Amino acid sequence: MARFIHLTDERLVRRIEKTGIKPAAVGGTDTKYVFATPVLPEFAISHQWLRELKRRGIRTIAAVQFRIPDREPALVGRFGKRQLETTAAGAVRVVREHVAQSSGLGLQVMIARKIAPAEISKIYMPPQVAGWRYFPGAHGRAPCGCDYCLLRGEIKSRKIREAYQRR
Repeated sequence: MARFIHLTDERLVRRIEKTGIKPAAVGGTDTKYVFATPVLPEFAISHQWLRELKRRGIRTIAAVQFRIPDREPALVGRFGKRQLETTAAGAVRVVREHVAQSSGLGLQVMIARKIAPAEISKIYMPPQVAGWRYFPGAHGRAPCGCDYCLLRGEIKSRKIREAYQRR
């Protein structure tokens, strides 16, 4: 059984305990997925999306660990890039290989079905400072304030946009 972590808003935990994790729509398409990362010894890799999700206005993020069969179909790849079709066990292997060769930051696993409550093994509150913002390796770089990269209404978007226009 492959083990994964799904990060979600703390306010949804009770509903997830009762009904499971519902897939979310991807990029305006009809296809829905549950986004996750494998459970790895490297805490920062397993929880890397935490700070990026906090940028969307979620104050407290909960981590939901779940197990699915190794042969379950899954997609794995970097955010915004073409995803590799594989199995759940294959997705864990791909992420481990990337972690061994480089950093493994920016990788995600997508599962095209609901995760049942019986498949959930643990729900906990991780430290709220793990991960990266904007993109892996962005630390030390000023964020882009153009209309494409920075949407109106994002946290601190006005200040970032003003600094970008002064450059």
